[in-house]
Amino acid sequence: MPDLYFGATEEATEAERAAVAEVLVGFGAVTIRESERLVHAGRTRTRERRHLLLPALHALQRASGWISPGGLDHACAELEVPPAEAYGVATFYHLFTHEPPAATDTVHVCDDVACRLFGAVDLIDDLRAEGHHVKASPCLGQCERGPAVMVQRTGASDLTVTAVDNGSGYGPVAPAEVAVAIAGSASTPSVSLPQAGDPGLRLLARVGVVDPTSLEDYRAHGGYRALEASLAMGGQQVIAEVAASGLSGRGGAAFPTGVKWRGVADQEGRPRHLVCNADESEPGTFKDRVVMEGDPFSLVEAMTVAGVAIGAEQGWLYIRGEYPVATERLAHAIAEAYDAGLLGADVAGSGARFDLHLRNGAGAYICGEETALFNSIEGYRGEPRNKPPFPTTHGLFGEPTAINNVETLVNVLPVVLMGGEAYAAEGTERSPGTKLFCLSGRVNRPGTYEVEFGATLRDLIDLAGGVPEGRVLRTVMLGGAAGSFVGPDSLDMPLTLEDTRAAGASLGSGVIMVFDEQDDMVDTVRRIAEFFRDESCGQCVPCRVGTVRQEEVLVRLGRGASIDDERDLLDDLAAVMKDASICGLGQTASGAVRSAIDLGLLAGASAGTGGSNTDEGSAT
Repeated sequence: MPDLYFGATEEATEAERAAVAEVLVGFGAVTIRESERLVHAGRTRTRERRHLLLPALHALQRASGWISPGGLDHACAELEVPPAEAYGVATFYHLFTHEPPAATDTVHVCDDVACRLFGAVDLIDDLRAEGHHVKASPCLGQCERGPAVMVQRTGASDLTVTAVDNGSGYGPVAPAEVAVAIAGSASTPSVSLPQAGDPGLRLLARVGVVDPTSLEDYRAHGGYRALEASLAMGGQQVIAEVAASGLSGRGGAAFPTGVKWRGVADQEGRPRHLVCNADESEPGTFKDRVVMEGDPFSLVEAMTVAGVAIGAEQGWLYIRGEYPVATERLAHAIAEAYDAGLLGADVAGSGARFDLHLRNGAGAYICGEETALFNSIEGYRGEPRNKPPFPTTHGLFGEPTAINNVETLVNVLPVVLMGGEAYAAEGTERSPGTKLFCLSGRVNRPGTYEVEFGATLRDLIDLAGGVPEGRVLRTVMLGGAAGSFVGPDSLDMPLTLEDTRAAGASLGSGVIMVFDEQDDMVDTVRRIAEFFRDESCGQCVPCRVGTVRQEEVLVRLGRGASIDDERDLLDDLAAVMKDASICGLGQTASGAVRSAIDLGLLAGASAGTGGSNTDEGSAT
């Protein structure tokens, strides 16, 4: 193991030392050193502690408002991580600061696609005029109540700020509401579910009905019945029911869940892991946040069912750093489950062990890619790995791992309770069950909606109250920024995996973002290109260079260039990124841009009116 060299001239503050010490509670004695050479532990101990690097960086950021050289060196000394490597990790993430903070509170305002439609750029200017330290941010996962605001605080928990729900949805946030939230050190109301209380709901049945902080209330509304049933039937039967249900991944890839679980369960003689991908960062997506904020115990229960079924003793819930309310509620739910004997060495008296670890991301869209997420948990830069090998054999820590997103996992509860065949009877033959959709943009009641697969795009928009009076629907972004635009002629397309695939579109993460004829589509599409340019991890050339060149073309179009002159270049960039990028980010970065061109959304458009904040985008 190489020597560690520490170069900081200043020492860590007491607050920083205390913050790091809290992260290390329960992980053994501090390393003893002699002449800078490690004389205690070794490679095994280093590997065991390296995964604490991301929590340690969060602790430093919260303690001092930035990652100071002294604080970073101290964390590296405790974790036995080379400072150069830790610096590379710390600078990878948008939410970590590397200069002394200008203020104790940093107000992040989303200026991404949905929030731009509702005055995000003006809100940024207004907040700065009132003296707030403001950073323009990529999507904060609050598209139904934009413009979204999150306050990152020094020495205190982060806050989500929303306007008060007036009964028909959230209005724009005013600077005064940001000041009130900061002064009160409390997030403002978070979940507004248009379908709350609808008897036909399954995944959202408890959202807005139960107290999300009460295990007793959760159990009174059917909670933990699925865990009880799964323990009675055994892991093999649970996996068989999941396979029979036809449940597939709800994050966009749609891989059969039963196949994935069986692949992990068959890896005998090796430690196995279950990972929940709650790094919901696709612009326009917020469905998983609604579940985690409104029904956090359901995710904890679902992870327990899945972990015990595949024989995983360790579960990892990786949630994006921009979700402070969901993080707080999940941490509380996990603690309550441990106290009730529903997690730990003897899950519900079954003799099975399942421990659940909560990990926060720090602002990197790429960490939604499964192998990049593994690297992030392990304490490395969130860069994707080459595949094969696949996670079912070489996942987290190089060990067999099943990774699913929030929506996929909570679907396991009804599968267990009703049986795989009954679940498969709903929806369509190739897309069974229900699906969560995120409605935002120019609709009267934006929010998360649950319908059976097979409902049409028109059905969903009607559920959301249609477009506002006096406006005419122009296009819909389907599947998120990594999806595509579709026109009004697609309104009667069934929203299933097979029908959208046949139409050359994708359900993706369930985004349905509506635009009308007054919206500036050149600015919208340019912002999508800017997003992918910012969020590329830079590991592979096709994505690193292609996303930059793609954005440059969109900037030229905004300045009056002809799409006819730029089309060949865009087609070449798209082909190279799709064929040669390591991961899905580069492979899908051109989808929305090309579909916008095909629909004529960029023809004859003038310069965008939304402005750009490229100097303050994500720093990956």
